[in-house]
Amino acid sequence: MSWRELLPPWLVIVAGLTGIVLLCVSTKDVPVAPLRTKYGIVLDAGPSRTILFIYQWTTTKANKTGVIRGCSSCPVQGPGVSSYSDSPQKAGKSLEPCLNWAQKEIPAEQHSQTPLYLGATASMRQLNLLAALTGTLKSSPFSFQGAQILSSPEEEAFNWVAVNYVLENFFKYDWRGELVPSRRGMAGVLSVGGSSAQLTSELEEEKLAPKEGVRLQLYGHTHRLLTRQCPCHGTEQLRSRLLALLIQDQRSAKTVSNPCWPLSYSREVQWQSVHAGPCAASDDTWNIPGPKEVFNITGSSNATACLSLVQSLLNSSSSCSFLRHSPSTALKPLQPRFLVLSEAMDFMRGAVPSPDLGQAVERLCGMSVPELIRESQASLDTLVDYCTVSAFIFHLSTTGYTLDFDRPAWTAFQKMGARSSGWTLGYLLSLTSTMPQDSPSFLKGIEPGVWSLLLILFVVLLMGSFLRISYRVMAKESSPSHRNSSVFDD
Repeated sequence: MSWRELLPPWLVIVAGLTGIVLLCVSTKDVPVAPLRTKYGIVLDAGPSRTILFIYQWTTTKANKTGVIRGCSSCPVQGPGVSSYSDSPQKAGKSLEPCLNWAQKEIPAEQHSQTPLYLGATASMRQLNLLAALTGTLKSSPFSFQGAQILSSPEEEAFNWVAVNYVLENFFKYDWRGELVPSRRGMAGVLSVGGSSAQLTSELEEEKLAPKEGVRLQLYGHTHRLLTRQCPCHGTEQLRSRLLALLIQDQRSAKTVSNPCWPLSYSREVQWQSVHAGPCAASDDTWNIPGPKEVFNITGSSNATACLSLVQSLLNSSSSCSFLRHSPSTALKPLQPRFLVLSEAMDFMRGAVPSPDLGQAVERLCGMSVPELIRESQASLDTLVDYCTVSAFIFHLSTTGYTLDFDRPAWTAFQKMGARSSGWTLGYLLSLTSTMPQDSPSFLKGIEPGVWSLLLILFVVLLMGSFLRISYRVMAKESSPSHRNSSVFDD
């Protein structure tokens, strides 16, 4: 019998034994989580600018909240949407270039599954503008989920989420690349804008009134956030109030000296430009200059005098709640430190890095015009106000607030463009808990020990079959030769 005749029976035997064993071995369904990248779009429609952000994440969640891994953005050309109040249709049309860009960035098969959100600040309560924007977004291939006008506490709460997410205070990756609880305390956020400053921190539930603060569910925990407003203490208002104070103190001089500006920098200032609006206040009405009176302000670059001047200005402030109440007398936050979000602080961390905030402020206020220009692409008229803002922040650090001036923390916050995206990252993170998670697929699986035993059994059967066939073939080949040698011997 040839080996070709022996092979089929043995294969049938092996296949039969395999089938019998597989019928006897119990299996279980093993879930396989889908790893397909998902996308989400958030439009930040502010009064002065509009930016479209695309965020990426996998379908895997951490305690029912998404883990965003990437961000890209498209600044909408032109002014903010509020400038289109007279022609709302132009506001919607201005979004089209960035929407076309998003269609190229996101795979076409996922367009209809990509949620699209529009967020606007409280200053955007113009219904005709929102209707025009909504019409444009509904006509896009993405899944438009609606527009939301955010209150200032909501915007700052989402900003707080973005900061703590990027700093890995919710969770972190261990050495195996798996998500584990961070065990770090949450950081508070001091945000310094153009007209005001806000301090956002997490508080205990019993210290909040029923309708006070913002409550967010993130990564299996409820966070209760309270934002304290500080009107008239943003970059622009601090500058105006400081210049108004200097003009009144030095009105008799031909040139008004400003210790917070660098040497050789000067600017002509009209009185009504620095003493107007709700932040303008003066008890000496007889000493107020005429609205159109012009003064020449020149820098004297004196850090000590600038700090003293800003401190006296802040001591007279009555509108800032967290200047009147330090952490020891007000509601005590759960976290001991605050990360400062301010262009002035970003500049100071990069240009004059120092572990001591006081030394950094002194060095910043002593920088010359050429040094300021060399360290930043911002306009000089913006850079010269950084000393005033940094003096305000330093004053807060002397009243009981622990401000995080750590450069690694700031470097971490630059990941994924979080500094520019602001509240949109935190906003989308809070929404991922409501997004349905893709159902995992299943594969049939067996226990590792049983799998190893079956593997050994199959190898033994195959080796046995091979040896048996080899033996029969060799035996058949040796039989004719044996008979031929016997005939020759005879």
